[in-house]
Amino acid sequence: MAMIENSKGAQKSRHKNQHLLQSFYHSWCGLKAIFEDDIAFKQEVFLTVAIIPFALIFGASAIEKALLIGSWFLVLLMEIINSSIENVVDRISMEIHPISKKIKDMASAAVLISIINVIIVWAIILVGYIRSS
Repeated sequence: MAMIENSKGAQKSRHKNQHLLQSFYHSWCGLKAIFEDDIAFKQEVFLTVAIIPFALIFGASAIEKALLIGSWFLVLLMEIINSSIENVVDRISMEIHPISKKIKDMASAAVLISIINVIIVWAIILVGYIRSS
Protein backbone atom coordinates (compact mmCIF):
# COMPACT_ATOMS: atom_id res chain seq x y z
CA MET A 1 0.00 0.00 0.00
CA ALA A 2 2.80 2.41 0.91
CA MET A 3 4.49 1.58 -2.41
CA ILE A 4 1.37 2.62 -4.32
CA GLU A 5 1.12 5.89 -2.39
CA ASN A 6 4.80 6.65 -3.04
CA SER A 7 4.28 5.89 -6.71
CA LYS A 8 1.32 8.30 -6.87
CA GLY A 9 3.36 10.94 -5.07
CA ALA A 10 6.21 10.50 -7.55
CA GLN A 11 3.77 10.80 -10.45
CA LYS A 12 2.32 14.02 -9.02
CA SER A 13 5.81 15.40 -8.51
CA ARG A 14 6.80 14.54 -12.09
CA HIS A 15 3.58 16.10 -13.37
CA LYS A 16 4.25 19.31 -11.43
CA ASN A 17 7.82 19.46 -12.72
CA GLN A 18 6.64 18.81 -16.28
CA HIS A 19 4.00 21.53 -15.93
CA LEU A 20 6.63 23.94 -14.60
CA LEU A 21 8.93 23.18 -17.54
CA GLN A 22 6.07 23.65 -20.01
CA SER A 23 5.16 26.97 -18.38
CA PHE A 24 8.77 28.13 -18.60
CA TYR A 25 8.92 27.03 -22.25
CA HIS A 26 5.76 28.98 -23.13
CA SER A 27 7.07 32.05 -21.30
CA TRP A 28 10.34 31.80 -23.19
CA CYS A 29 8.41 31.53 -26.49
CA GLY A 30 6.47 34.66 -25.52
CA LEU A 31 9.67 36.60 -24.80
CA LYS A 32 11.18 35.42 -28.05
CA ALA A 33 8.05 36.41 -30.00
CA ILE A 34 7.84 39.92 -28.56
CA PHE A 35 11.56 40.46 -29.02
CA GLU A 36 11.29 39.45 -32.67
CA ASP A 37 8.03 41.29 -33.42
CA ASP A 38 8.08 44.47 -31.34
CA ILE A 39 10.67 47.15 -32.12
CA ALA A 40 9.86 49.18 -28.98
CA PHE A 41 10.41 46.15 -26.76
CA LYS A 42 13.68 45.35 -28.49
CA GLN A 43 14.89 48.93 -27.93
CA GLU A 44 13.85 48.78 -24.27
CA VAL A 45 15.73 45.50 -23.79
CA PHE A 46 18.87 47.07 -25.25
CA LEU A 47 18.39 50.07 -22.94
CA THR A 48 18.19 47.62 -20.04
CA VAL A 49 21.82 46.70 -20.68
CA ALA A 50 22.79 50.32 -19.94
CA ILE A 51 20.21 50.99 -17.24
CA ILE A 52 21.16 48.15 -14.90
CA PRO A 53 24.82 49.23 -14.50
CA PHE A 54 23.73 52.85 -13.91
CA ALA A 55 21.22 51.67 -11.31
CA LEU A 56 23.92 49.67 -9.55
CA ILE A 57 26.25 52.69 -9.56
CA PHE A 58 23.80 55.42 -8.55
CA GLY A 59 21.65 53.46 -6.13
CA ALA A 60 23.04 54.24 -2.67
CA SER A 61 21.31 51.29 -1.01
CA ALA A 62 19.94 47.95 -2.05
CA ILE A 63 16.43 49.40 -1.91
CA GLU A 64 17.35 52.26 -4.24
CA LYS A 65 19.00 49.84 -6.66
CA ALA A 66 15.91 47.64 -6.59
CA LEU A 67 13.65 50.65 -7.21
CA LEU A 68 15.75 51.86 -10.13
CA ILE A 69 15.88 48.43 -11.76
CA GLY A 70 12.33 47.45 -10.80
CA SER A 71 10.83 50.64 -12.19
CA TRP A 72 12.48 49.89 -15.51
CA PHE A 73 11.32 46.26 -15.54
CA LEU A 74 7.80 47.60 -15.05
CA VAL A 75 8.18 49.33 -18.44
CA LEU A 76 9.16 46.02 -20.03
CA LEU A 77 6.20 44.32 -18.39
CA MET A 78 3.78 47.02 -19.58
CA GLU A 79 5.20 46.78 -23.10
CA ILE A 80 4.51 43.03 -23.13
CA ILE A 81 0.95 43.59 -21.89
CA ASN A 82 0.44 46.39 -24.45
CA SER A 83 1.64 44.20 -27.31
CA SER A 84 -0.49 41.31 -26.11
CA ILE A 85 -3.61 43.48 -26.06
CA GLU A 86 -2.81 44.90 -29.50
CA ASN A 87 -2.37 41.39 -30.89
CA VAL A 88 -5.68 40.23 -29.40
CA VAL A 89 -7.51 43.24 -30.86
CA ASP A 90 -5.90 42.61 -34.27
CA ARG A 91 -6.76 38.91 -34.03
CA ILE A 92 -10.41 39.69 -33.43
CA SER A 93 -10.62 42.07 -36.37
CA MET A 94 -8.32 44.15 -38.51
CA GLU A 95 -11.25 46.46 -39.17
CA ILE A 96 -10.67 50.01 -37.96
CA HIS A 97 -13.13 50.57 -35.16
CA PRO A 98 -13.37 53.27 -32.47
CA ILE A 99 -13.53 50.69 -29.67
CA SER A 100 -10.44 48.91 -30.99
CA LYS A 101 -8.61 52.25 -31.08
CA LYS A 102 -9.74 53.04 -27.55
CA ILE A 103 -8.51 49.67 -26.26
CA LYS A 104 -5.12 50.05 -27.96
CA ASP A 105 -4.77 53.63 -26.72
CA MET A 106 -5.50 52.54 -23.14
CA ALA A 107 -2.87 49.79 -23.35
CA SER A 108 -0.40 52.31 -24.72
CA ALA A 109 -1.26 54.66 -21.84
CA ALA A 110 -0.17 51.94 -19.41
CA VAL A 111 3.27 51.97 -21.04
CA LEU A 112 3.38 55.76 -20.84
CA ILE A 113 2.49 55.73 -17.13
CA SER A 114 5.22 53.18 -16.46
CA ILE A 115 7.74 55.42 -18.27
CA ILE A 116 6.59 58.42 -16.21
CA ASN A 117 7.11 56.24 -13.13
CA VAL A 118 10.70 55.53 -14.24
CA ILE A 119 11.36 59.24 -14.71
CA ILE A 120 10.00 60.08 -11.26
CA VAL A 121 11.84 57.26 -9.45
CA TRP A 122 15.13 57.96 -11.21
CA ALA A 123 14.82 61.73 -10.67
CA ILE A 124 14.17 61.37 -6.94
CA ILE A 125 17.07 58.97 -6.44
CA LEU A 126 19.51 60.86 -8.69
CA VAL A 127 18.70 64.18 -7.00
CA GLY A 128 19.47 62.53 -3.66
CA TYR A 129 22.70 61.13 -5.12
CA ILE A 130 23.76 64.57 -6.40
CA ARG A 131 22.92 66.28 -3.10
CA SER A 132 24.91 63.74 -1.10
CA SER A 133 27.99 64.11 -3.33
